[in-house]
Amino acid sequence: MATIRDVAKEAGLSTGTISKALSTPERVSKKNLEKIQIAIKKLKYKPNMLAQKFRAKSSKTIVVLVPDIANQFFASVISGIELVAQNRGYSVLLGDTRDSAVREREFVRMVETKLADGIINLRPYKKEDAILPQDDILSVSASSCEGTPSYSVRIDNVGAAKKAVSHLIALGHKRIGVISGLKENPHNIDRFNGYKAALADANITYDPKLVVAGDFNYWSGLTAAEQFSIMKPRPTAIFSMNDEMAIAAIRGFKDKGINMPEDMSIIGFDDMEVSRYCIPTLTTISQPAEKIGEKSAELLLQLIEGKKPETEEYILPYEFVIRESIAPPKI
Repeated sequence: MATIRDVAKEAGLSTGTISKALSTPERVSKKNLEKIQIAIKKLKYKPNMLAQKFRAKSSKTIVVLVPDIANQFFASVISGIELVAQNRGYSVLLGDTRDSAVREREFVRMVETKLADGIINLRPYKKEDAILPQDDILSVSASSCEGTPSYSVRIDNVGAAKKAVSHLIALGHKRIGVISGLKENPHNIDRFNGYKAALADANITYDPKLVVAGDFNYWSGLTAAEQFSIMKPRPTAIFSMNDEMAIAAIRGFKDKGINMPEDMSIIGFDDMEVSRYCIPTLTTISQPAEKIGEKSAELLLQLIEGKKPETEEYILPYEFVIRESIAPPKI
């Protein structure tokens, strides 16, 4: 197996120049880089990346903490992170935390031991339950919420939810149910506050009986549809805290003989790709998931490079996408 000394001999350069070319190629002349690339290809040299990371000040690796790696929204955010990281010469390590603080701490340890340079966390959290930030850990919260205690990128979840529910009210709906997410989830809290703000602006009394608890997954949407279908009087519209539950609820209502939007309107949140193809197509809040990922990666790389960002919080625009799942209530 070829070594760095073999590459140096073949290229006619010092081992120090070869090492520099592998870790910081911008500091090596184009002529020498060409020699090194030819030598590496000829010798089929495979650099010891772990050893390089221990020697270098930067590991050129960032860790992304994902609470649910199967979630399509998170997948889009990760795609944006990967795009920026790869263009800047960084590797991305995904940490599937499964919403576990213990697993989060295991990945934080990687940065503490210099195996990674920083962390992007996709789990939203408030100051009181935050593992990050830490003084010695560079971190950014992506898809965060109001009150996030670190550098963050998010949309206005309160304003987005308020806009969606206000649109239902403008159509004539007054009895509007909610499929909530996990009770303590900050996204759920922000979106629920937006729902209640829209009701308050329209002088509609908040009714807790119209709230069915979910967990952001498909099955809870099916369960919610079953519960709403037997309510008397039944709500005429539903606001779901995410698209997964909304799409499942559409199926659940159909199984109960409730047609949408003729008998029931529904709005989701996230604008998953499948929301454009379900029947009826889903009205929803579109989050710029890839842009959230891109901005989060840019922000973290600024911190890694010792640059101070212009602001600690970036709020990106959302879009309210009207499709076929809503209509005025039957008179």
